[in-house]
Amino acid sequence: MTQAPKRNRIDAPRLVAYDVLRAVSSDDAYANLVLPTLLRERELDGRDAAFATELTYGTLRWQGLYDEILSTLVSRSLDDLDPGILEILRMGTHQILSMRVPEHAAVSSSVDLARTVMTAGPSAMVNAVLRKVTARDLEQWADEVLIGVDDPLTQRCIRWSHPRWIVSAFYDSLGGDLVALDALLAQDNVPAPVTLVARPTRSTPDDLKELGAEPGRWSPLAAVMGSGDPGDFEAVRRGDVGVQDEGSQLVTMALTSVAVEAAQPEQWLDLCAGPGGKAALLAGLAD
Repeated sequence: MTQAPKRNRIDAPRLVAYDVLRAVSSDDAYANLVLPTLLRERELDGRDAAFATELTYGTLRWQGLYDEILSTLVSRSLDDLDPGILEILRMGTHQILSMRVPEHAAVSSSVDLARTVMTAGPSAMVNAVLRKVTARDLEQWADEVLIGVDDPLTQRCIRWSHPRWIVSAFYDSLGGDLVALDALLAQDNVPAPVTLVARPTRSTPDDLKELGAEPGRWSPLAAVMGSGDPGDFEAVRRGDVGVQDEGSQLVTMALTSVAVEAAQPEQWLDLCAGPGGKAALLAGLAD
């Protein structure tokens, strides 16, 4: 009788990344909401949390290019693969091509993951495909999959792993400048730093400095962390300090500067609601 897979056989960071990616692909979940929850539930911090975070977001960030690469190495359509196996192949590809993980470790850990979350059957395919991935580096693979692709925007969709509508919008806004388009798409793939926000009435920018963060570039309430987990700080856990990029902070501050004529007390409707970061900042600014 076949034994059920035992999830404790694989290292925790890779298992967290796998579970987040499966939730995103199968349940339309948001990685930025699922990942922090799993990191807390499974008590990952420090290097393990950082590894799981990069593996999750990096795999998602480069999924378009990775799928182009994998489609040249798998004998059938990627749509016909078991979704779990496809996620493992993407994760392994990211470790091989974009992370400082030795090739043998990336391959063997992916095989172990396949055996853990599924059965031993698919692990042979995972091993064979990822060994082929190690034959080239990321730039060489990008050149390989672009052979025969003539449309300049399609080339950039693949090379920079961006959806067509975004590439087209950037292209139009840049006046058709392909050099500038490449630079913008490349920058868009650079992981964003962890940015904190001092929520008025609950904390100040000086409080952020005491946490070791550097002042932000645009928002007077922002500070950028060099490394570490913001959840380690009591001020973040209490909600006195939030994790929020500067663009989101500026949008909120711009909203508070708009003159509103109303006989009744002002009411705000957030049509892009997420975890509540902008609403929390708006509440602090409104006090």
